[in-house]
Amino acid sequence: MDAVTPPSAPRIPLPVEPENAVEEAVGQRRSVRAFLDTAVPRATVERILQFAARAPSGTNMQPWKVHVLTGAARDRLCDVVTAAFDGDETHANEWAYYPKEFREPYLSRRRKVGWDLYGLLGIARGEAERMHAQHGRNFRFFDAPVGMIFTVDRHLEIGSWLDYGMFLQNIMILARSHGLETCPQAAFAAYHKVIRKELDLDDEQVVVGGLSLGYADWSAVENTLITERVPLDGFVTFRE
Repeated sequence: MDAVTPPSAPRIPLPVEPENAVEEAVGQRRSVRAFLDTAVPRATVERILQFAARAPSGTNMQPWKVHVLTGAARDRLCDVVTAAFDGDETHANEWAYYPKEFREPYLSRRRKVGWDLYGLLGIARGEAERMHAQHGRNFRFFDAPVGMIFTVDRHLEIGSWLDYGMFLQNIMILARSHGLETCPQAAFAAYHKVIRKELDLDDEQVVVGGLSLGYADWSAVENTLITERVPLDGFVTFRE
């Protein structure tokens, strides 16, 4: 019997072909929403974080704090956050990720990616229970064996949050260099109360979000989603 070749990652069409490994890692990065249960060695996670910490930060403050969850610790956090998500209590971020009012072109971009994902999954408009269930997969880290929760000191200002973004991007790109994929998840921030209790965080720690890390399940239809990017002339102005 012939061996079955596992599915590979669908290629993201790029306006130019990558010329090196860095361009390939950045250009083919995507948010993965289904992972295999294959374990990720702790040494690999540590290596990714060590290199990610070379991200720049204002006056080298290095504002990031990372809580890496695997095994039973991961499962406990997933359970308490999922229970909160399914419960009756209202949960909200301590900080505003999205604007109070979406305007164009952001509204259309937001709607498109949502309906593109739901379309792949066969979720129709108005199927609230199925939408709820899909959103809830965030809180199981999409079955990834490694979950991360990121926090930042409450007294730090917007500059440190900008620095944090560069650190997170480093993690996502470095993960790809090890054959791993990720999904950054702001959804966790709304459940800061239960996360703080489960991880025994002090009140000075603000939950920035979470991240799933593992080997992608490329047979999952949701991982065929390829989000669009605005062409260069849509966001760049050259001034000479």
